[in-house]
Amino acid sequence: MGKSSLINKFLGRRNLARTGNTPGKTQTLNFYSVNDAWFLVDLPGYGYAKVAKTVNAQWGPMMETYLKKRESLRAVIQIVDIRHAPSTEDIEMQQWLRSKEVPTMVVATKVDKIARGQWLKHLNVIAKALDIPDVSLILPFSAESGVGVKELHEAFEEILGLA
Repeated sequence: MGKSSLINKFLGRRNLARTGNTPGKTQTLNFYSVNDAWFLVDLPGYGYAKVAKTVNAQWGPMMETYLKKRESLRAVIQIVDIRHAPSTEDIEMQQWLRSKEVPTMVVATKVDKIARGQWLKHLNVIAKALDIPDVSLILPFSAESGVGVKELHEAFEEILGLA
């Protein structure tokens, strides 16, 4: 998905979040202090991670507990790879977040991997699968090229009431 790469690009720190060529590097909750006002929390990914089933089975309850009980939670960024239709896990996560009324922003990463003229087609697939009424609610993002970084910062400022 490029979750750790997104965090590094968003926070302007090259190696803050550990990245790798294999999904599943994040196996715990990682807290990043952005400023005095807020933290960004990196939760383990799901779906593509090639980790032991016992570890993967622990992530679900850990994430659910965190998302349910964290009173200071302002929003969740759900990251999907623009090159692939959302997985069953992506769809279930979106439905769960919606059912719990958790403000959610969907970010489609790795847009640099497909031609710009193909973005809308891929974004429409994501929007349909995740039941998002307007494709413009999905933020295209690339940690490589920087596409979407400014928009992600603006969205966070709005969520946090800083805009």
